[in-house]
Amino acid sequence: MTTENTPPAPPGVIPKLSIMMFLQYAIWGAWLPLFFAFLTQHRGLSQEQAGTLFAIAAIGALVAPFIAGQVADRWFATEKFLGISHLLGAVLVWQLASVTSYGGLIVFGLLYSLIYAPTLPLTNSLAFHHLADRDRDFGRVRVWGTIGWIAVGIGMGQWLLREYMKADRVAGYGDSFRLSAIIGVVLGVFCFFLPHTPPQKGKDKFAVGEAFNEIVGSRLLVLFLIAFPISCVHQFYFVRTVDFLASLKMKTPWIDQIFGVGGGPMTIGQIAEIAVLALIPFIAKRWSKKLMLGIGLAAYALRFLVFAYLPEPAFVFPALALHGLCFGFFFFLCFMIIDEVTSPDVRASAQSLFNFIIVGVGVIVGNYAAGRIGEIAKSDSGTNYTTLFSIPMWVTIACLVALIAFYPSQRATPEPA
Repeated sequence: MTTENTPPAPPGVIPKLSIMMFLQYAIWGAWLPLFFAFLTQHRGLSQEQAGTLFAIAAIGALVAPFIAGQVADRWFATEKFLGISHLLGAVLVWQLASVTSYGGLIVFGLLYSLIYAPTLPLTNSLAFHHLADRDRDFGRVRVWGTIGWIAVGIGMGQWLLREYMKADRVAGYGDSFRLSAIIGVVLGVFCFFLPHTPPQKGKDKFAVGEAFNEIVGSRLLVLFLIAFPISCVHQFYFVRTVDFLASLKMKTPWIDQIFGVGGGPMTIGQIAEIAVLALIPFIAKRWSKKLMLGIGLAAYALRFLVFAYLPEPAFVFPALALHGLCFGFFFFLCFMIIDEVTSPDVRASAQSLFNFIIVGVGVIVGNYAAGRIGEIAKSDSGTNYTTLFSIPMWVTIACLVALIAFYPSQRATPEPA
């Protein structure tokens, strides 16, 4: 059990884990914000085809529990699995810059998803394995993932702003895949120098099955059931906010000068995320997990309420900053609770099952729902954003009520390490 008197992590562990998180999310942040425009504007794909490719990108999360969880929990050292995965992923993501056919993009996109997606929960489980106090230490490690996403996004945006000033900037979006590949090689090599994280001997040879049984038999079941609809409404923010901000004329030349091409007001939310993750170590031991989860869900509801009913820059700018509470007090906290409640020999599988819900099924269903409700919200004058954002607002409120009614209030007791 973690206590206020828990000794610090061994020397060098926190910096190594922080670098790992920085590079892990820099790989993703280099290309994802530009991917839709790259497909539709540069490759000439339809929005439906682009949506299919986004759905394919989530398939990796669907199989991650059966690849990453089983391998890391039972067969193979986690740091070696991560190293090999990132080196192979770098080769595949480099190819995405030059593949021109729709079929080729599907094949390479699927292969890359199968390799990269399992690494997301494994970086969490590796970090938890070596941190002496998850409440105290995980926030200051994971925050570097957000910093990596922002840093590489701004760097890529500035590169496009200057190198493609007189040319078609969309043509330069392929450079984002090349940058991602370079970072992937760096992380792939670096992973072999991470702390050794061997597989565990468990009660069941099939780690995913054992993890599933632990989830169903604990408070995690309520958390997983709530996380699914929240991961769906999460997609409304990422898929539809850019167009919403454009309708308010909140994307201006001076914003491009600061954040580069592809950057914008949504970066406010990522900056707020850094602040919240840095704050969590100071409050995680003082506030109940249920209270913090409730604040996260309330922040989701409030943000959608502002988007739906107060569409003015004076209200929207502060609402964008609520992303820090949305992610930090809900999804980030879920990662911590899963590690706290599950047995040491299935923690990688449990994290992968959560990834299955929020990055796999939730992304696919959420993207589909955002598209369908977007069609319903269309009008002669454009999109009715009150209709579009009020639906995820009410879904989130229902989830908040479910949390209050069904999630236990007492703190969980962690398994002995």
